[in-house]
Amino acid sequence: QVQLVESGGGLVQAGGSLTLSCVASGGIFSYLPMAWYRQTQRNQYDFIARVTIGGVTTYADFMEGRFNLSRDNAKNTAYLQMNKVRLEDAGFYFCNTCEATDDYWGQGTQVTVSS
Repeated sequence: QVQLVESGGGLVQAGGSLTLSCVASGGIFSYLPMAWYRQTQRNQYDFIARVTIGGVTTYADFMEGRFNLSRDNAKNTAYLQMNKVRLEDAGFYFCNTCEATDDYWGQGTQVTVSS
């Protein structure tokens, strides 16, 4: 069973940068696709970005190139670098992966954006 632990959330000023981390354990990290989602006020999850086991990344259109997702297989960690942060980027960010038919989520990390 895979466990995911996010960190790096906090307060950031609009226009600034913040890097979120997601450490995975309990599985072979290099075989895990990794993704980030943001929880909306309607308790739904907006897709942000995904990186395949081969390192291919896909981003939501509304990111407009501001975020960068990467993975370090040696550290079992996926990173979400948030640049030019906007007020609307605030929220709880969740890391996600899947293994076979199982879906795994972290506990989330909160990003607060000040004007």
